[in-house]
Amino acid sequence: MIETLQTIGDHWLHSFTVEMTRYLFGAAGVAVIYWLLRRWTAPRRIQQRTATMADRRRELLLSIQTVAIFGVVNLITFAMITSGVITVARTFDAGMIAIQLVAMVILHDFWFYWMHRGLHLRMMFRRAHAAHHQSRTPTSWASYAFAPIESVFEALYVPVFLFVLSRFGPMYPLAVFIFLGHQIARNAIGHSGHELAWSGFTRSPWTGWLTTTTHHDLHHSEGRHNFGLYFTWWDRWMGTEHPKYHARFESVAARAMTGEAVPA
Repeated sequence: MIETLQTIGDHWLHSFTVEMTRYLFGAAGVAVIYWLLRRWTAPRRIQQRTATMADRRRELLLSIQTVAIFGVVNLITFAMITSGVITVARTFDAGMIAIQLVAMVILHDFWFYWMHRGLHLRMMFRRAHAAHHQSRTPTSWASYAFAPIESVFEALYVPVFLFVLSRFGPMYPLAVFIFLGHQIARNAIGHSGHELAWSGFTRSPWTGWLTTTTHHDLHHSEGRHNFGLYFTWWDRWMGTEHPKYHARFESVAARAMTGEAVPA
């Protein structure tokens, strides 16, 4: 019994350390890069309001709580792998890794959109999602600034996906590793409050299906539209894209082109 508890504790600590490192690379990495390139990023700031140190501190503390909860939920994945419910590939197959990675990203966007819509229901919002929306002017530190209930819903995607995947074949750890890196990078950039994309991005058939920082920033500032994570598909199909999304994006992109300061 003591050995089992020690094994669980060791795995939770390992998971917490890995998740925390990943979060810090994403959140702090984006914050530091934007600060170093501030002459270039300043005109790309979306909102007039600037997040305060108190905002960043709240986002960091909530994110640490979330990482701790992720560690607990990750015990489910650990248990399923240990028991053989989830099978792990011991070989390298670039094609299968690419297929699993693409599938994880697309299905995560589906999972996130509908979970996110559910969290905005009146019965759920205050309990599960209001904490995240305290960041009206989000920063990269808000990437994991979730209430406990939302943290659980966010974390469950990986064990659920891997459980379903194992009904068809073994999972490739490299695909999961790349997916998790992609997830935190997109999350940190999406909450950064600075638009990096260029004019015409949201209307182009080549890039318009990807979300931008403006897309998610509008969700934080107004709250009733733009529920997607990586792609704009579900918002467009479900009629939840912000009606002024393209205009807002172009106003920021145009300002970035000229180097004009954010209007006071």
